[in-house]
Amino acid sequence: MSPTPRGKHAGVVRRVRQQLEAVLPDGLAAFEVSSIAMPGDPDDYVTPDLVVLPVEWEDDDRRLADPQDAALTVEVIPPSEKSREIRDKADWYAVALVPVLLAVDPRKSTWVLYSRPDGGAYQDVLHGKYGEPVPLPAPLAFDVATDGLPEYGTSPQS
Repeated sequence: MSPTPRGKHAGVVRRVRQQLEAVLPDGLAAFEVSSIAMPGDPDDYVTPDLVVLPVEWEDDDRRLADPQDAALTVEVIPPSEKSREIRDKADWYAVALVPVLLAVDPRKSTWVLYSRPDGGAYQDVLHGKYGEPVPLPAPLAFDVATDGLPEYGTSPQS
């Protein structure tokens, strides 16, 4: 079993979720603890930190959401994640055709927005740092503010 994320990880998720919930278009909602299926493989899935899905997801009995229903996925990078693991995760989302992935890295106070998956890779990749807004593509078409997002420090592992 994986250890639970530290408080600052949860803080990034909470702050991004609050922003999204204030401006999401009708019919979309932000969900935590929801997994996305890999098309064609019922045993392969990923559980992002946050995912924007049709609001009907809250009444769905399925265990896995359709990746193309995800208007946005958000991954907060844990302190121990390696660069290769981050690239592999982004590739997984692109292969699954998840339209938009926002990776927030509190280790470096940076973010990367991936969009337009094609051929197993995202065609558009935008890098930024805390303090710079994340411009989300349609159907969201609004910015996510990153100033004030928690940054990892040197804290005890407990």
